[in-house]
Amino acid sequence: VQLQASGGGLVQPGGSLRLSCEISGCTLNRCCIGWFRQAPGKEREWVSCISSADGTTYYSDSVKGRFTISGDKAKNTVSLQMNSLKPEDTAVYSCAADGRWRLCRSDSAEYDHWGQGTLVTVSS
Repeated sequence: VQLQASGGGLVQPGGSLRLSCEISGCTLNRCCIGWFRQAPGKEREWVSCISSADGTTYYSDSVKGRFTISGDKAKNTVSLQMNSLKPEDTAVYSCAADGRWRLCRSDSAEYDHWGQGTLVTVSS
């Protein structure tokens, strides 16, 4: 399973970005996909995930209401639409795949496959 994250960049506070994760080797019907982020000097933090069972989505409290995760089964990609961005959203964002569970989880240890990260910088 391979994952490729893209879409990061520099954005002003209050702005928007859309991240994309291309997945090969596991379809969205078989793999849960999670987004995680890691800010400088901080531990990795779970952001959101989408379940393989039924597409149910989950969000951390810090991004709920501002971020939206979605899956495109035809393209086998997962997107993360990020609105109302704040400086504290600055981090390297990575996507990961878990083929064991049908409902996605927030524990990074449950994810077996990781893509390289994409940097999101929120600054004026």
